[in-house]
Amino acid sequence: MHGSVPVLSIIIPVYNEQETLLILLQRVAAVQLDKEILVINDGSTDATREILEAFESKPGFTVINHEHNYGKGHAIRTALAMARGDFVVIQDADLEYDPQDLVKMVRLLSARSTQVVYGSRRLNADNKKHSGLCYFLGGVLVTYVSRWLYGLKITDEATCYKMFDTNLLKSLHLSCERFEFCPEVTAKLAKRKIHIAEVPISYFPRSKKEGKKIGWRDAVEAVWTLFKFKVRN
Repeated sequence: MHGSVPVLSIIIPVYNEQETLLILLQRVAAVQLDKEILVINDGSTDATREILEAFESKPGFTVINHEHNYGKGHAIRTALAMARGDFVVIQDADLEYDPQDLVKMVRLLSARSTQVVYGSRRLNADNKKHSGLCYFLGGVLVTYVSRWLYGLKITDEATCYKMFDTNLLKSLHLSCERFEFCPEVTAKLAKRKIHIAEVPISYFPRSKKEGKKIGWRDAVEAVWTLFKFKVRN
């Protein structure tokens, strides 16, 4: 703990998000938390790199550029190695999640009753929309499989908002390259019997036409990842 106030490392993997990136970074910067913001440009081919140039010298921001697109999981691992905060969270570069929800997640972690908090879209009754039926069903499937395989009681395994004690996350020795970050980290936490707390969060879904990148193949990969780590020593 940095003094009596925890510092949050916010990891933002970015790939071709020129339409939403600037607004998202402004929203994250406005959150009233002690924080560092680690932005990883994962080989974008649009104007993402030019947008991020304005943030390279801003206090509180660290910008990392991958020359090639390696994948979300790889980008998270790159930033995690540099994270110096007490807690760490993943933030997508679109506008589906409200960064103000991070405040209550930090509050729960600060109470030291848990080391992990997931922001659940399912626990917020005001969330009436989803990105599409396939996305919704994929999230339900992955959540169900994680509950069945590992005895978890979580309601939203596929949420982007996963916040951890930084030392704990680093100790998991992640190997993810793409979107399998979520099931890998969930599986490894479950095998260590780490309690996962949940808080309701807001959700403003976008469609594939609006730039959503995850697809049905990623749901299949997520399920496979959950099974793989269940049987792996």
